[in-house]
Amino acid sequence: MLPLLLLLTPCAEPPVAADLVVHNGKVWTGDAHQPEAQAVAVWRDRIFKVGTDAEVKTLVGRDTKLIDLKGGRLVPGFYDSHVHFLSGGRSLSSVDLKDAKDEAEFGKRLGAFDQNTSRDRWIVGGLWDHDRTFGGALPTAATVDKFVKDRPVFIRRYDGHMGLANSAALKLAGVTADTPDPPGGVIYRLADGKTPSGVLKDNAIALVDRHIPEPTDEEILEGVLAALKAAAALGVTSVQDLDGNGPETRRKLFRTYQRLARDGKLTCRIDLRWPIALYKDLSNTGAAADFGSDFVRIGGVKGFMDGSLGSSTAKMFDPYTSDAKNTGVYVTPTKLMQSYVRGADADGLNVCVHAIGDQANAVLLDIFAEVAKQNGARDRRFRIEHAQHVRPEDYKRFAELGVIASMQPYHVIDDGRWAEGRIGAKRCASSYAYRSLLDAGAKLAFGSDWPVAPLDPLPGIDAAVNRRPLDGGHPDGWFPEQRITVAEAVRAYTLGSAFAGFQEKDRGTITVGKLADFVLLSRDIFAAAEKDRIADTKVTMTVVSGKVVFERK
Repeated sequence: MLPLLLLLTPCAEPPVAADLVVHNGKVWTGDAHQPEAQAVAVWRDRIFKVGTDAEVKTLVGRDTKLIDLKGGRLVPGFYDSHVHFLSGGRSLSSVDLKDAKDEAEFGKRLGAFDQNTSRDRWIVGGLWDHDRTFGGALPTAATVDKFVKDRPVFIRRYDGHMGLANSAALKLAGVTADTPDPPGGVIYRLADGKTPSGVLKDNAIALVDRHIPEPTDEEILEGVLAALKAAAALGVTSVQDLDGNGPETRRKLFRTYQRLARDGKLTCRIDLRWPIALYKDLSNTGAAADFGSDFVRIGGVKGFMDGSLGSSTAKMFDPYTSDAKNTGVYVTPTKLMQSYVRGADADGLNVCVHAIGDQANAVLLDIFAEVAKQNGARDRRFRIEHAQHVRPEDYKRFAELGVIASMQPYHVIDDGRWAEGRIGAKRCASSYAYRSLLDAGAKLAFGSDWPVAPLDPLPGIDAAVNRRPLDGGHPDGWFPEQRITVAEAVRAYTLGSAFAGFQEKDRGTITVGKLADFVLLSRDIFAAAEKDRIADTKVTMTVVSGKVVFERK
């Protein structure tokens, strides 16, 4: 047999020469018609040939760039179905409190950040975790005041559904003992039942949030560039950006994406979603689902049914184990949500809605069923974001209604540390139900929820496959009957997300004619011997549109 280098050296210029050929690899295509290959040829920004080294050699010309994969595992570019891209990028340069082991470490980090931050700026970000840092007790404004009291501080719990203000921020926002709880929100009070503690849940967050200055154009660009760099290093080639910023920041962000795409500097494909309450603003432009270019798209909206499990605001049928009077909150009243969904769907927009609690998921499925009946049959691809706590009788409804479960598997190993303390083992057994949803015929789209969880898809894939909580408990898997295979997890993180974005014809598999987005891994995660090392796997090369945008040295 001829040496590989000689095999791929052209003897004559082919009629059409590839711009890029990657060869000598183990290519998991994700395509059922050709699951495995050795080599891939790219012409311009599309996949031109997938096959053996011998089959692809005919496309190697004098100017073809050759990359030897050296037997490495190549997979389609990862597609994250749920990120907050600007927030994630900006979080890379903000105070990080999530893994602070105790209050002393919390204060040390906060104080150091305070000393190195311009005095005219709020301190925001944080992503604190009271279960880890404070033993499950909620911190207060006084907690923050010990370390920073001469400037406003408003830091979020890592799930985004609780904010912690110091006294300066509460005063600036005018939040007092006389401030009522807003609909869909909770102002936590001190022992007197009146004085705000500093913790604000869900819609109450806006009481302080609206006073925080909007980021400047320069800060938005810096955040996006930081996010792009992180995505490239982690093999994330497409994202659905569920945003979460105010209207002016969103307008600037959309312009930034367009400008970077025009200048050839956008190394990750962006699908930007609007708030469902503002669906008319989007539909009045004439945009419909999946409008835009290969790099920047709009046409979808995102809403909120309820809060989160970590903040005990996910809407449940039965009370929380830890609070017999609490069943969570509806962030958006159900009748109003039905009106939003009906209107956005009628205007041709794609609708995805956050639902975490079992009641929120069941009611949202009812809303989707009713709206589909009212607006008539079409390919609408309704989505439930998170779909974390679902009654077994509702699994099959996802498939019957064609509702996509857009899930973030890292949450199962993060929440698995404390979830049973919130809702008990019985409800946890039917939660994060990847196996049950797939077996019921539902389509899964995987993402990260960055910066709530890490952007890296590989720990997420490991979480779906092994379900081992971060605290080391349940080494054989937390409710292991809900585990799925590596192939199923990777498919959800590639083709599943592409389908959720109406982009399965262009993305999600290594198939002739699709966009040339693929990723080289440091380990073959499909090998049985690597099952326990999936989370330790690194991306060694990322290719977007046939161009190498990241290479690990």
